[in-house]
Amino acid sequence: MISFEIPEKISNELQMAKMVAESIMRQYSRYYDEHEHERPVEYINMMWPVMREQYRRRAEKLQQNGNGSGPAKREGPDFSILRLILMIEMLSWGDAGQYLCTPDPALGGAALEAVGTKEQKVRILGKFGQGDPKWGAMAMTEPGAGSDTGNIRTTAVLDSETNEWILNGEKIFCTNGGLALDESDGFVVVWATVDPSAGRGGMKSFIVEPNSPGVTVTKKEHKLGIRVSDTVAIVFDNARIPHDNILGSPEVVNRDGSTKGFKGAMATFDASRPAVAASAMGICRAALEFTRAKLAEEGIVVDYTKPKHQMTSVERDLLEMEARHKSAWLLTLRSVVLMAHGQPNRLEASMCKARAGETVTWVTQKAVELLGPMGYTREWLTEKWMRDAKINDIYEGTKQINTLIVARSILGYSRRELK
Repeated sequence: MISFEIPEKISNELQMAKMVAESIMRQYSRYYDEHEHERPVEYINMMWPVMREQYRRRAEKLQQNGNGSGPAKREGPDFSILRLILMIEMLSWGDAGQYLCTPDPALGGAALEAVGTKEQKVRILGKFGQGDPKWGAMAMTEPGAGSDTGNIRTTAVLDSETNEWILNGEKIFCTNGGLALDESDGFVVVWATVDPSAGRGGMKSFIVEPNSPGVTVTKKEHKLGIRVSDTVAIVFDNARIPHDNILGSPEVVNRDGSTKGFKGAMATFDASRPAVAASAMGICRAALEFTRAKLAEEGIVVDYTKPKHQMTSVERDLLEMEARHKSAWLLTLRSVVLMAHGQPNRLEASMCKARAGETVTWVTQKAVELLGPMGYTREWLTEKWMRDAKINDIYEGTKQINTLIVARSILGYSRRELK
């Protein structure tokens, strides 16, 4: 018999996350939305001891494991992935902006886990198991490249005399970049090309640590939503990075050869896109539950036994909100299940990311519409959820980029054949 129950240990941890979401995050949602760039210290101080202990144990396992590839081979699915996705959904239900401030290696850690060496993992991730709160980040987006990662212009040149990489360029919209470089002993994974003529084959990623010469956080963005989240621009002006901080092989592959290195780095997205989808689903569920409860107070409750044509327009809207939420959440879980079983999930990761971003944007906007004037006021969080939702349709690959990936995969077209 197939069991769809969540393991008891994960259920207990989710109850603790729900307590944090209700008692810490929701309590300060409006305050931090209206005090952009202030740090949610209540949430950070609550989460850091938990995160630090997790990474202390992770560092111990890395030290014990001879090949640095993580814990010993397990039997059955990896439930830690399911646990992570459920936690993200629950914390984003509390407040998506504060969730993004979780002291954690984040996307930089995902890249490090995907292609980093044992020495790099022990050295960088080991820092997260001790001391004060720390953050990791990934810097990919550029002013002239947007979501087109193959068009990145930041360069990395090896100085053979000093055995250092010299980085030049600018990155924008880097989540937690300021927290990682200016406010903690964290790190940022930066994408750059070691040979622009090699196209995607020249794309490499580098670990950049605080106080690196030539690295400057230049701008904090003022945003529509997730306003408590740290989003910055970073300039690299002859920035010098130790040679060993490159992730993966420095070898350049020509246009007519394999792009294995680039694809290896892109594997990061296979894990991060379901996480973004889960965050979107947390906001979506918050808006849906709140709307349902407020309408119920006015006597509007969906009668699921009635044919759709006999429902009121409000009931049909609620039904559609529920259906879209369920479909996007099931796509997310489908992608997670494949990951947990060690199977490829690139198609499913893009499908759930595209669907979740579109769904949360539509559902939160519909919630504002159904709740009338109060839905649009700052007295309730509905309008904030609508603003927080939109980023899920943009970052970690826009809906258009992910839709392209899905189409190429299903139709069998290459990147050059379907643009």
